[in-house]
Parts: sequence; structure tokens; C-alpha cells
Amino acid sequence: MKYWFSFSKLAVFAIIFSLAVFVSCSKEKSQSGTDAQEEEISKTSGEADAEAESTYNEFFDDVMGVNNEVGVAGSGVFFGKPDSLSPVPRCFTITITHPAGTPFPARVVIDFGTAGCPGPDGRIRRGKIITEYTNRLTVPGAMATTTFDRFFVDAINVDGTHKISNISGTPIPPANIARKYKVEVINGKLTKPNGDFVEWNSTRTITQIEGLITPDYPRDDVFKIEGAAHGKVKRGTLLVRWESAITEPLIRRFTCRWIVKGRIRIVRATLPANSPWVAVLDFGPGTCDNQATITINGITRQITLP
Repeated sequence: MKYWFSFSKLAVFAIIFSLAVFVSCSKEKSQSGTDAQEEEISKTSGEADAEAESTYNEFFDDVMGVNNEVGVAGSGVFFGKPDSLSPVPRCFTITITHPAGTPFPARVVIDFGTAGCPGPDGRIRRGKIITEYTNRLTVPGAMATTTFDRFFVDAINVDGTHKISNISGTPIPPANIARKYKVEVINGKLTKPNGDFVEWNSTRTITQIEGLITPDYPRDDVFKIEGAAHGKVKRGTLLVRWESAITEPLIRRFTCRWIVKGRIRIVRATLPANSPWVAVLDFGPGTCDNQATITINGITRQITLP
């Protein structure tokens, strides 16, 4: 028994020592690296933030666009291609229930099935988007909380909670007031088939800046987006946390699936304040396309948005 006890203590000490060395090395690697490593970290963080921004922005359109009872009909997956005024055939179903027997709260389930449902944006969706509405989203104080049930966009598995709160002021008829929303992504996660993932938490303020005179017609609506986010990305053997802040408001049009303008500053979470390894994501001058640029340490590269 005495020899067994001594061996056990020795084994425990060895394990603790090994873990301490591993944690120390991991911490050192996360806080510093070669220029090439820091550049790769900045690039990967910038691309991950752009992917999360583009993906979760779509749900604002989808949740708003169900119909005029819960939002403003005709945006997101509920309309045709951006250059078309005719709806495209739908391959998803919509189920609306009223748990209290009153108009609100309302529960909307958009079911894209399991085989794959092509959307007006060309992306393939499957699974369910489930949203609980407290009121029509055009009404100040209304909220809509969205969760996902085995939901995929193309091959990306989408998880998390997406919450929209109408924080507009109260208009005095007949004047219109700009709609303003607080949009939160809580424990968002985008997982690829190979195990790579992006985790994302964000808080955004979305303010309508065009289309106010046609409140029930979303096709001319334009919004600006402000706020900050933080996340974690795994790509191969690289695992890094980052923080981001919108430095120039993002501009979003319902007629375009991508952000058309604006800038985001992205930094590794443990980056020293004076480090040059900061990524600036630029969505362009206002053109509707899937192109953006990332500038790191004075070098600019073009990227393609999902």
C-alpha cells in the first residue's frame, strides 16, 4: 500500500506538471507569435466576423418579412430575387399559432424541410426557424425571439438565439418616426462539416434611414447598423478569440443580401494595445455585391462574403 501511494502521488505530480507546461505554452502562443502567425490570426478573425455578420443579418429580414401581422411582408426568404417584383415559388412551410388565443403572443415556425430548400438568394436551407413575437415588430416595445431547430444554410449549421427589440420612439400622427431596433445574437454558432466553427455574440442598433414614407413596403427600406461583438473561431489547428466594433455604420438594404457599406475593426482579444495586427473589414462604397476587403498592417486583401 505504501508503494502504491507513493507511485500515485508521483503520477499526480507528473500530470499536474504536464498540464502546467501545456497551459503555459498555450497561453504564450495565444498572446504572441511571429508576424506571419499574427497576420493569419487577424485575417481569420476578420473573415469569421464577416461570415457571422452576413449570416445572422439575414434573420432580421426573415423574421420581419413573414407577413403584415407580425412584421412587414416581403423581405428575406419571403420575396423574389432583388431585381424581381414577383415572388418565387416557396419550398418551405409556415405555421402560425397563438398560444393565448389572442393575436399576440404569436409563434411562427418556418420549416425548410430536410431535403434542402433553395431560397431567392441562391442559398440552400433546411431545418426550422422558430420565432416568438410579443407584438407586430413595427410597434415600439415589440420583441421577437428566434431559435433554430437543426437549421442549416448551405452546409453551415446555425445555432444560438436571435432577439429583435423595437426601441423606436412613439410617432405623433401624421408624422413618421425612424424605426430603430436593438438586435442581439446570443451564443451564436456556425459549424462547418469539418468541425471548424465560429462562435459569435453581438449587440447591434439598427435604424431605418430610408423608406419611411412607405411603411408597409420593405423593398425601398435602408438601414444603418451600429454596435460591437465578440467571438471565437476555430479553423484547423487555429483557435482564437476576437473582439470587434463598427467604426463606420454598416448600410443594409432589403433588396441586397449583403452589407453594402461600412467598416468594422477587429482585434484578437488578448492583443496588446500598441500592436499593428488589427484587421479593418470594409464592405465597400455602396455597391450590392459579395466583395469586401480586409486591411491588416497596411496590406489590403479582397474577400468574398458568404
